[in-house]
Amino acid sequence: MRGFNKKLFSILSIIMLLLLAACGGGNTTTNSNSNSESSEGGVISAKFGVISYLTGAGAAYGEAITNGLKLAQKDINALGEVNIELVIEDSAGKADQALNAAQKIMSDDSITAIIGPTLSTEFFAVAPEVDLNGIPIMGTSTTVDGIPEIGDYVFRNAVPESLAIPSAIQKAVERTGAKKVAMIYGNDDALTKGGFEVMERTAKEMGLEITTIETYQEGQSDYNAQLTKIKNTNPDLILASALYNEGAVIMDQARKMGIDIPFVGGNGFNSPQAIAIAGDAANGLIVATPYFGESQDPKIVEFNEKYEKEYGKKPDQFAAQAYDALFIYADALKRAGSNDREAFRESLAATKDLEGILGKFSFDEVGDVIMDVTVLEIKDGKFIEFE
Repeated sequence: MRGFNKKLFSILSIIMLLLLAACGGGNTTTNSNSNSESSEGGVISAKFGVISYLTGAGAAYGEAITNGLKLAQKDINALGEVNIELVIEDSAGKADQALNAAQKIMSDDSITAIIGPTLSTEFFAVAPEVDLNGIPIMGTSTTVDGIPEIGDYVFRNAVPESLAIPSAIQKAVERTGAKKVAMIYGNDDALTKGGFEVMERTAKEMGLEITTIETYQEGQSDYNAQLTKIKNTNPDLILASALYNEGAVIMDQARKMGIDIPFVGGNGFNSPQAIAIAGDAANGLIVATPYFGESQDPKIVEFNEKYEKEYGKKPDQFAAQAYDALFIYADALKRAGSNDREAFRESLAATKDLEGILGKFSFDEVGDVIMDVTVLEIKDGKFIEFE
């Protein structure tokens, strides 16, 4: 339950604003702690802060997310039921910069809620402070265990690694008959460490022999020492928890060393950039995702066409999840009937079976997403459904 102090603060804030409005006579400014609507036909307006990884080695993630949000904003506002403004700040993939961006956004009392940051490491730094300030926040790409449990104002629509990774490993083992697996992961990032923990737990639960566990650090470029150890243990699969920029290099160097067994990756591999960097070396990568870009589902086809027209490239999972995230916010805003943070949070938590381009979304009791996943593999330079 939310704390008494937060409720009291919200009530007092509303009372003060009503008194000020009465004294000021006709001030129609809409902010996140008011219950007023815009004057244009009762359309509810809201301002959402966005913290995104826009510069740095993993900027493709943030670019896709921001593009997805902007496309959703355009489509939502065109419907005329709510009007959304986005305030976007760059985190550069760094926890301290993400926190600075969050503090800047939180200083604006007209912000109703926040989307982002991009990486789980950033999110763990930002979300506790946002939650403490009683501002709803949702991750669209944060998949590590424990994200929604940070607080009552914390949500995500990204499928957690604890759901996606076991599905991918199970499918890979069923096809290959694998008995032995080697593991490699980045040991200085929350996403890659969290993905590794799920991989290790899943492998043990399935009775697989773990031949070796290798680690690397962010920005590393030479993985020959780790891959040599992996090769010498003769595994049937490699379980790799990495972001696309490092994961792609790992696959490329593995193939050059003659390692031709399949890789099973975590959420960080779910980007066309993995193929762009690794080329043919990416073939054989197996991942689980809520988004299959080559699907003939009419919703996916329409989204792909709109995204390509707007940005000149195909969308990825992160763009699709961000697009749906803003529609989740818009739906909660409409049902709340107000841009008040407390009303919005209550409405958001009650989201159930909302139809998005990725399928039906619901939140469980802690704010985690409930939805299905699809297992994919890379073959002939593109993601296809795993058979």
